[in-house]
Amino acid sequence: MLVTFAVTVVIVGCLFSYRVYAILPSRGRNRNLTKRSPDSTCSLAVFLGSGGHTSEALAMLSGINAQRYKPRQYFVSEGDSLSVKKVQVLERSFEDGSPNSPAYRVVTIPRARRVHQPLWTTPLTAMVSLCSCIYYMTIEPLANHNSGEKKFPDVLVLNGPGTCLMLCIAAYFNKFFGLPAPTIIYVESFARVKALSLSGKLIRPLVDRFIVQWPELVRRHPGSECYGTVV
Repeated sequence: MLVTFAVTVVIVGCLFSYRVYAILPSRGRNRNLTKRSPDSTCSLAVFLGSGGHTSEALAMLSGINAQRYKPRQYFVSEGDSLSVKKVQVLERSFEDGSPNSPAYRVVTIPRARRVHQPLWTTPLTAMVSLCSCIYYMTIEPLANHNSGEKKFPDVLVLNGPGTCLMLCIAAYFNKFFGLPAPTIIYVESFARVKALSLSGKLIRPLVDRFIVQWPELVRRHPGSECYGTVV
């Protein structure tokens, strides 16, 4: 009985490891990213990490074609009312004067780790944050799949502190079970000139595209992309 259990655990572990390996992006060959026609719409989800991270993310979004990238979903950390106000300002600039409501919404998620929070309590708050992310990325879209609306985001743009890692893991939850999952794009902060942030180091192996804003980081981290400053 014990031998059978051990063999089962090993087989399950091998299958799990292979599945995870199979869904990880490969930087050694061209990635199979979805190409869309110029007139197709693309649902967009963006994480706003508060403060300078929010300013950078919204600066990137200010030049998008709002008619193409919709609906838009903004993830903000709990207590970050300033980011919500900045989203409202940006979205007003997208309005074309039509009576329709803006095609966006703001979703608040718990922080994975608060400022000055003791490290030993971080796993618990990170798990709470992850569960919230899975709800909005997986459970809610599945529950509303018959509504006719595009609930799963096509693209997930990340920039900022550790909570963005929870959203990335939630996207992998979808990938693992074969559900619709977004293309994950991480944009490193403008302030990171010679070294990656901790979030960047952790998330880099998981994202489909890892964009930095300084050429020095491309030389140090092959597989990264640089198009100059994008904020």
